[in-house]
Amino acid sequence: MDQCVTVERELEKVLHKFSGYGQLCERGLEELIDYTGGLKHEILQSQGQDGELSGTLSLVLTQCCKRIKDTVQKLASDHKDIHSSVSRVGKAIDKNFDSDISSVGIDGCWQADSQRILNEVMVEHFFRQGMLDVAEELCQESGLSIDPSQKEPFVELNRILEALKVRVLRPALEWAVSNREMLMAQNSSLEFKLHRLYFISLLMGGTANQREALQYAKNFQPFALNHQKDIQVLMGSLVYLRQGIENSPYVHLLDANQWADICDIFTRDACALLGLSVESPLSVSFSAGCVALPALINIKAVIEQRQCTGVWNQKDELPIEVDLGKKCWYHSIFACPILRQQTTDNNPPMKLVCGHIISRDALNKMFNGSKLKCPYCPMEQSPGDAKQIFF
Repeated sequence: MDQCVTVERELEKVLHKFSGYGQLCERGLEELIDYTGGLKHEILQSQGQDGELSGTLSLVLTQCCKRIKDTVQKLASDHKDIHSSVSRVGKAIDKNFDSDISSVGIDGCWQADSQRILNEVMVEHFFRQGMLDVAEELCQESGLSIDPSQKEPFVELNRILEALKVRVLRPALEWAVSNREMLMAQNSSLEFKLHRLYFISLLMGGTANQREALQYAKNFQPFALNHQKDIQVLMGSLVYLRQGIENSPYVHLLDANQWADICDIFTRDACALLGLSVESPLSVSFSAGCVALPALINIKAVIEQRQCTGVWNQKDELPIEVDLGKKCWYHSIFACPILRQQTTDNNPPMKLVCGHIISRDALNKMFNGSKLKCPYCPMEQSPGDAKQIFF
C-alpha cells in the first residue's frame, strides 16, 4: 500500500503541474492574441498611402515579435519541466513495483476449459460496462457462442443507468413498475425512491407544477405503509412552493447526492433480480489479485532464498494467508476449534447434540468406541447423532 501512495503522490504532482501549465498557456495565448489583434487594428488605421510603416509602429512591431518569442520560450521551458515530472512517475513505478510477476504464476493454468471460462467472465464484464461491441468482438475472436438472452438484460440496464446519469427517470420508473412484485419481494425501496425523485423534480418547477405534483402524489399510495414519514415530508414541502423549496426548511430534498445514490440502488436491486453480483467478478478478482500479489512475491522470494521449495507446491492453496479485507467476504467460513483448520467439502462442520460444532475429522479422532465426549461440555453422546451443518 505504501508503494501505491508513493506513486500516487508523484502522479498528483504531475497532474497539478499539468493543470497549472494549461491555465498558464491559455492565459498567455489570450493576452498575445488580444495584443496582436490591437496592434493589427492600429497598423491598418495609421498605414500611409505608400504602404510604409512609421518608425514608431516599426518599433512596436519589433517589441511584439520579441514578446511572442519570449512567451513561446517560457511555455517550452515549462513544458520540459513537466517532462521531467512525468519521468519521475515512471521511475517511482519501477522502484516501487516488481515488473516481473511470473515467479508467482502457475504454468499451464490456462488450459482450454480455463481459457473458455476466462473469456466468458471477460465478456460478462464488458456487457456490464455497456461495451457491447468489444464483447461481441471478443466472442468472435475466441469462438464463444453467447445466447442473445444473456446480453439483453445488460443492454437494458445500461440504457437505464445512462438515463439516470443525465437525470432522466422515465426508463427506470417503467422498469421498476414492470418488476414491482419481485422488487417488493426483496423489500426494495427502489420504486418509491424513483417516484420521490420525480416528485422533487416537479417541486423544483415552483407553483406552475403544483397541480401536476398533487396529481402525481397518488403514486405514493402503495408505499404509504413503509414510507409514511417520507411521504409526509414531501407533501409538507408543497406549502413552500411559492417561495421556492431552496429557500425553505425542505432544502435537503434538493441534495444532488441522491442521484448518485439512486444509480447505486438501481444497480444493486437490478443485479439481485437477475441473480448477479453487484460488482463484476472480473473486477473483484483483479482487485483481490492486486492486494495479494505483493505478499505472494515476498513469500516466493523467501522460499527460494531458504531453498524450501516444497512449501509451495502450486496446488489449490497458498503457503500463507492473505487478508483481502471484509469487502471480499462473500460467505461465512468455519474453522474447527479443535484442529484449527478451515472446514471443506470433504471435512464439513458437524453439530453435536449439545449444540457445539467441530469438524468431521475432529469428530472421527475424538470418539472412543461408541461414545464421544464433547470437548466443551461434559455431555457424552453417540458420534452418529452429529449432524452436518451448512454456512
